[in-house]
Amino acid sequence: MKPEELILVSVDDHVVEPADLFEGRTPAALAEAFPRVVHKVDGTDVWLFEGTELPNIGLNAVAGRPPEEYGIDPTSFEDMRPGCFDIHERIRDMNVNGLLGSMCFPSFPQFCGQTFARAEDKELALAVLRAYNDWHIEDWCGAYPGRFIPLALPPLWDPELMAEEVLRVAAKGCHAITFSENPEKLGFPSFHSEHWDPFWKACSDSATVVCLHIGSSSQVVITSIEAPIDAMITLQPMNIVQAAADLLWSPVLRKYPDLKVALSEGGIGWIPYFLERVDYVYSHHRAWTNQDFGDKLPSEVFREHVLCCFIDDATGIRIRDQVGSDNIAWECDYPHSDSVWPGAPEAVMRYLEGLPREEIDKITHGNAMRWFQYDPFVHVSREDATVAALRGQATDVDTSPHSTGKGKQFDGIVTAMTLAAAAGLGEE
Repeated sequence: MKPEELILVSVDDHVVEPADLFEGRTPAALAEAFPRVVHKVDGTDVWLFEGTELPNIGLNAVAGRPPEEYGIDPTSFEDMRPGCFDIHERIRDMNVNGLLGSMCFPSFPQFCGQTFARAEDKELALAVLRAYNDWHIEDWCGAYPGRFIPLALPPLWDPELMAEEVLRVAAKGCHAITFSENPEKLGFPSFHSEHWDPFWKACSDSATVVCLHIGSSSQVVITSIEAPIDAMITLQPMNIVQAAADLLWSPVLRKYPDLKVALSEGGIGWIPYFLERVDYVYSHHRAWTNQDFGDKLPSEVFREHVLCCFIDDATGIRIRDQVGSDNIAWECDYPHSDSVWPGAPEAVMRYLEGLPREEIDKITHGNAMRWFQYDPFVHVSREDATVAALRGQATDVDTSPHSTGKGKQFDGIVTAMTLAAAAGLGEE
């Protein structure tokens, strides 16, 4: 199979929210309090909400930039590739990358809406969050039917409101919601608490997939305050093993047998040993730890409930049978620094080459369609959905790196602590 024959759907991309996001969606009584973009004297653009500035960190929007200019400084819309925030340019960037479909995680609200959960005025926060979800579903995804998998934010501070929002957006055709990989780190109860039961039930009842993105606990993996940022970037994807273990040993997946969860941007190479280990622990320790999976092994429950998502993972593909080809979905990660844009088809075929066509189709788009109730072929024919067909619509798109003229963001070693401070991670 050739790269140009692929049909690609990414279950992890990102949107840098445009400045006009809330236009037409702001209640008059709350207009002054809604988030807005402020252009600062240093040339950067920030969102302002409840007196707090929320910058766009450079690594979140580096598509089209030369790697030597990657960095963690706040940036501006002017310095970004327009496809980061402009829906029409995003489609052009998707086409030139041969990408049919995309699911986009938020930026300034943070991965699971932590920004709104920290708001002092929760009535305002709920209004903002619902306006955001409506914009994402109707304006971002709705602008090009069939090209996006909608993804909603939950009002983390109230599980009953979370359940209401899950059902509200499901009625709009949104069957994915982002949640924290470790809510306890955000100051909320853990997976092991019944606190979240209304949320889990609503997701189960509406066939809504709960997406746990790396970093959604507002924590980064810091081995040492002196460790270079390379150590953190290396560990961050596979660190989602902590969320996998926490969730699997909690009552959640056994209490809600229809619930589905995605480990977003977590990779897959670590999963076979993880599954081997949980079964070993269960067989050796269940008598005194009082775990009960009935007639199933923990690994079987994992495969029934969890979608494993990867960007570039040759090792994971080689041992995919130990993960389950029905449980694997591919990601592009545009416009983040790990993204394979604009050469995604060539990148993915490096490790899919030689696989049966049926497995390739599952990994590249079939599993995404099935798990997220997404059918792009209602709007786009299969012939027009291939890499070759989409690229044929984007022959005028310039993909050459463009410098901002600002040079390197850092000299010397960048530490993980520097990133944490710049991104505001670790705050509740």
